[in-house]
Amino acid sequence: MRYRFLTLLTALGVLLTSTVVIAQDDDVIITVDSTNLQFSPSDITIKEGQAVRFFWSGELLAHNAVSTDGLFDSGEPSRNVDYRFVFETGMNGSYEFVCEPHEQLGMVGKITVQPMDEPQDEPGETELGKSESSKGRFHIISYGLGMIVLSISVFLFYRYGDLKSTRFRKK
Repeated sequence: MRYRFLTLLTALGVLLTSTVVIAQDDDVIITVDSTNLQFSPSDITIKEGQAVRFFWSGELLAHNAVSTDGLFDSGEPSRNVDYRFVFETGMNGSYEFVCEPHEQLGMVGKITVQPMDEPQDEPGETELGKSESSKGRFHIISYGLGMIVLSISVFLFYRYGDLKSTRFRKK
């Protein structure tokens, strides 16, 4: 019974640590909505110095994110993508991007980069960026909890093995 519990606890720890996405506080994460073949969100506003992170995992269809002006490219279409691009100072402007295999189906997006000293005009966009950052912090917390559960599991496995081996030695 104890062995099953330890196995379950270890599996839970591995599960919690395997789905980790660690984002910096000001990264904006763009995922895909495969049901509607869209980027989510598809239109964002950020400041110079911020990064956009294209992240999806286990998608049914392969996707990529490619700037129409060639500025960034997440690579070949894939079901699992984790690509981060930082818009440095002086890169303000608008950038359109597409999913190459699904561009004709309307899978396109737009990134508006504002200069560092210019306030953002659209408060909704700012709130979205903050909520995406909160997701990054949540994943860091879940990673930490997963590591704690995994550490406890390893300790208990080790401890259980010691107890079991001492029982056999006494006989």
